[in-house]
Amino acid sequence: MDIVIKLSQFLLSLSLLIVLHEFGHFIPARLFGTRVEKFFLFFDVKFALFKKKIGDTVYGIGWLPLGGYVKISGMIDESMDKEQMEQPAQPWEFRSKPAWQRLIIMLGGVTVNFILAFLIYIGIAYAYGDRYIKNSDIKDGIWVTNSASLEAGFRTGDKLVSIDGKPVESFYGSMEALLLSREVTVERDGKLQTIDMPVDFIDRLMKSREAGEGTSVIDVRIPFVIMGTEEDSPNAGVLQARDILVSLDGRETKYADQVIARIGELKGQTVSAVVERDDKEVPVEITVSDAGKMGVSYAPGLGLSNIERLGIYEVSREQYSFVESIPEGLKRGKDRVVSYGKQLKMIFNPETGAYKGVGGFKAIFDLFPQTWSWQAFWEITAILSIMLGVLNLLPIPALDGGHVMFLLYEMVSGRKPSDKFMEYAQMAGFFILLALVLFANGNDIYRALFK
Repeated sequence: MDIVIKLSQFLLSLSLLIVLHEFGHFIPARLFGTRVEKFFLFFDVKFALFKKKIGDTVYGIGWLPLGGYVKISGMIDESMDKEQMEQPAQPWEFRSKPAWQRLIIMLGGVTVNFILAFLIYIGIAYAYGDRYIKNSDIKDGIWVTNSASLEAGFRTGDKLVSIDGKPVESFYGSMEALLLSREVTVERDGKLQTIDMPVDFIDRLMKSREAGEGTSVIDVRIPFVIMGTEEDSPNAGVLQARDILVSLDGRETKYADQVIARIGELKGQTVSAVVERDDKEVPVEITVSDAGKMGVSYAPGLGLSNIERLGIYEVSREQYSFVESIPEGLKRGKDRVVSYGKQLKMIFNPETGAYKGVGGFKAIFDLFPQTWSWQAFWEITAILSIMLGVLNLLPIPALDGGHVMFLLYEMVSGRKPSDKFMEYAQMAGFFILLALVLFANGNDIYRALFK
C-alpha cells in the first residue's frame, strides 16, 4: 500500500507539471493563430493509450511517462518532421510568425512553471502557515553527527551565528543555505569562529551518509530516546521503547551526544541510570558491553511535533492571512529559485562532486512520503516545478532555452538560422539530453545496486 501511495503522488505531480507546462506553450500559440497539431501527456512512441482529435489538435496520453509535448506546426522540434519543413511556409505555422511571438510561445512553458510554483507557495503559506525553531532558542548549540561536518570544522555545542554573512533566524530553515554556503560563523566557548566550507563538502557529506553516519549537515541536540532493545540485549526488559535516558552513572545526560560519549567510557560495566518513563523518573541498572554498546536503538531525530510534545525546544508558529501569504509565498518561491540556481552551479563544477548526487526518476519518486500528505505533495510539486522551469531554460537545443537562444540571436542580428542548421542543432540537443537522462538515471541504478 505504501508503494501505491508514493506512486500515486509521483504520477499526479508529474502529470500536473507536464500538462501545465505544455499548456504554457499551447495557449500563446493559439492566441497568435498558430496551429497545434498534438497535445500529449507522456510520449506516444508507436502508439497512444488514448487520443482524440478536437479541431486541429489531437489530444492524448502516451504510454512512456518520461514527459509530454505539444507539436506546433512549422516548428523543428523533437518530432523532426522534415517533410513538413520542406513545404512552403503557411500563415498558421510557427515559422511564419514574428520572432517576438515565437519567443513568447517558447517561454510560455517555463513561465507557467514559475507562476505555478509561486502560487503553490502562496497557498502553502495561507493553508499551513509556518512552524520553526528559532535559532536563538538553541541554547546548548548544535549536534554534529557525521565526519564530513566534523572535518569541515563544526563541533557539537557550536551555536550558529551567520551563513555567508546572513544572520541565522530559523534553525531548520537554514539547512539548505548551510549546505550551499562558503562561510559559516559559529559561537564556540563564547568566541566567534569562522568556518570556511570545503569546496567538495557535498561530496564528503554523501560519502559519510553512505557510511551510515548522520543524514543532516548538523542537527539540534535532543535527548536519548530509546526506540527498542535487541533480543539478546542484557538491557531487554530493563529499558523500554520511549524511555528517555536522563542520567547515567550519576551524571546528567541531557542530550544523546552526552549519552553516546559516556557509554564509550563505561565499557564492560553495570551502572545506575535514570530514565523518564510516562512522565516519571525511574531508576534502573544498565549493562554496557565490552564493545561499549547497550543493545538498544535510539531516535537520531524527532521531528518538530515530537520536539514540541516533549518540550525540548519551543516551536514557533506563524499564521498568515490571505493578503500576508502573498509576499510570504513570493519570498519562499524566490529563495527556492536562487537556491536551485546555486545547486546547478555546484553540479556543473566538478570540484564540488555534487554531480555524483544527481538523480533521475527514482530520486524524484523517493522524494514523496509513504503516507499521503497534501502539504508534502504541494511542497514537492512546487520544487519540481521550479526545477523543470530552470532546467528548460538551459541553452541546450531541444530544450525551450535552446530555442530561446536562437530566437534572441535572430532578433539581435536580424538573421534567422537556416532550417538545416536547426535540424542539426535539434539532433545535437537530443543527444545531449539523452546523455543527461542516462547519467541521472544511471546514478539511481548505481546507488540502488552498490550503495
